Amino acid sequence: MGFKRQAFSYLIQWKNSIDKRKPLIIRGARQVGKTTLVKDFAKTYEHSILLNLEKTLDRAFFEDLEDVHSIAEALFLSNNIRSEKTGETLLFLDEIQESPKAIHLLRYFYEEIPQLHVIAAGSLLEFALKDVRSFPVGRVQFLYLHPLNFLEYLEAVGNKAAIERTNEIPIKKSVHKVLMGLFHRYAIIGGMPEIIRTELSKNNLADLPQIYESIWGTYKSDIEKYAGNDNERKIIRHLMETAPLALDQRIKFQGFGNSNYRSREVGECFRSLEHARILRLIYPTKDLKPPVQADIKKAPRVQMLDTGLVNYTLGIQGQLLGMEDFGSAYKGSLIPHLVTQELISLQVYSDQKPNFWVREKNQSSAEVDLVYVWQDKIIPIEIKSGATGSLRSLHQFVEIADHPYAVRIYGGIFQVEKTQTPQGKPYLLMNLPYYLGTKIRENIEWFIKNH
Repeated sequence: MGFKRQAFSYLIQWKNSIDKRKPLIIRGARQVGKTTLVKDFAKTYEHSILLNLEKTLDRAFFEDLEDVHSIAEALFLSNNIRSEKTGETLLFLDEIQESPKAIHLLRYFYEEIPQLHVIAAGSLLEFALKDVRSFPVGRVQFLYLHPLNFLEYLEAVGNKAAIERTNEIPIKKSVHKVLMGLFHRYAIIGGMPEIIRTELSKNNLADLPQIYESIWGTYKSDIEKYAGNDNERKIIRHLMETAPLALDQRIKFQGFGNSNYRSREVGECFRSLEHARILRLIYPTKDLKPPVQADIKKAPRVQMLDTGLVNYTLGIQGQLLGMEDFGSAYKGSLIPHLVTQELISLQVYSDQKPNFWVREKNQSSAEVDLVYVWQDKIIPIEIKSGATGSLRSLHQFVEIADHPYAVRIYGGIFQVEKTQTPQGKPYLLMNLPYYLGTKIRENIEWFIKNH
């Protein structure tokens, strides 16, 4: 059972951008669907050459030959493709991190055979870059692939009517209950493609644990390959076991997860996990105007790759099945984590991470869950588990901001309120249901233009 990803449309744009097209590197964690995406996309070509550089025979084209013309000639000959078909051919280099030479040669495909369409994918690319003689900066493009977001999940389950409803702004109150029900299931299983494929074919959570375990086990074995020594391997194993327990919390590296590990070594291992894209460290900002600058001296939050994997590792999926509202799910941390995951999924062309906002004083502190840059404004976003909740930190942001707009993502219906802070400053609050996280840009645009 296959399903279209939103990134497919970006690939079509890349294919058709004749004058601007460069070799494309698709980046993302293992098992988020990079290979499947490109294989589906390859069907739009008259010819395709699909290589997996983990295989010795496929890698040999780059190890045995020295220039891209010789490599292309050998590939076309071995695949029985005439040389004049170069412009109608896709060359896909999967697991390109296995061949630093292939990464280096991408620039020459661009400079010397620009008519050939070249896509590469690598799950652990950052670890391979240290062995690349010269990374082709400016000679390649990037596309970032993440677990399926909610809209992609709706596409996978074939509910096109629900997708159409999410495009309506403001969304109708009458569709709220149905969309919350669909989001409920997505929030439990997450967005890993193999999980969704299995869930659609069997519709039984009991069939999923072995797949979650296989994915998590693959991540563990992968990252341990790149640890420098046994101590790093121990720390990485510890972080993978304990990081899901720190969901939606600000962390300290020193002694993380009730350990005796030092700050520096924990930080280095967290960065290795970031390179593998298994998690992200989300840092705060103190900015009230763009551009947003992360304050990496302050304590970050941990954002895991996929909420479904987190639910599995925490053993709470059965508990979630019996809950109508996830307000109390895992100490209220599940929904903020999932909404942040939804916002990350919108970053297709850049690797920019979201930020949360802090205002730290001696007597008090404020922390707004996320900020979103809209033109010359930074819009504060509070994520509330359930349909109610305090907005104390949001009010502190509004008090010192130079615009009147704020957003609450929550379990209630869509509505815009004219309200005020406890100090009496009037502002506009857009209340956005959980399931519209991937529609944040469109809704903020409508909100500001119409109020």
